[in-house]
Amino acid sequence: MSTLFPEIENTIRSFDFKNISAERKDILLPLVVFIQNRVNTLQEIRLNFICTHNSRRSHLAQVWAQTAAAHFGIKNVSCYSGGTEATALFPVVAKTLEESGFKVEALSEGKNPIYSIKFASNEHPILGFSKSFDANFNPESEFAAIMTCSQADEGCPFIAGAEKRIPITYDDPKAFDNTPQQLKKYQERSVQITTEMFYVFSQINK
Repeated sequence: MSTLFPEIENTIRSFDFKNISAERKDILLPLVVFIQNRVNTLQEIRLNFICTHNSRRSHLAQVWAQTAAAHFGIKNVSCYSGGTEATALFPVVAKTLEESGFKVEALSEGKNPIYSIKFASNEHPILGFSKSFDANFNPESEFAAIMTCSQADEGCPFIAGAEKRIPITYDDPKAFDNTPQQLKKYQERSVQITTEMFYVFSQINK
């Protein structure tokens, strides 16, 4: 079990799994089962969170899932993200993570910058940048494809190499870009994703 940065610990103390509806828990169950089965058989757990542009929801899910695995001491978990096309990690996502307690550092600039995202002092940082779901950076086989947006789920009927395909879709905070509600809505979406990813890993028996 990793000791997360104190600000992240404060963030997760505010979670209340009772806020997750029975319907959402049913949606999350296949991911719980996938992870539990691989824990039981001592296999690597690879989760690839997929959205259209790999710019917002898929990154939030990847980062928070990896953090949850570390928090609950679930070993051999590698979380990835990808899109049906590559664009860039939206800067407000990086800011939202930073405000939640992550240490975020831009490693490169340009159209598709690379970010180092750390959740604990002695854990490898997560590399945040936009890529296609089948990019060389991502796993080729024996992974679960978690579809975080309905557009990618509907528009991408086949994910090569995926052992399991699990739709867990979220509303896009992009709808509030360039509005006074932008930061608030990104934080709300992050909290929803965080709460659900921590719920998933809280259900795993080691």
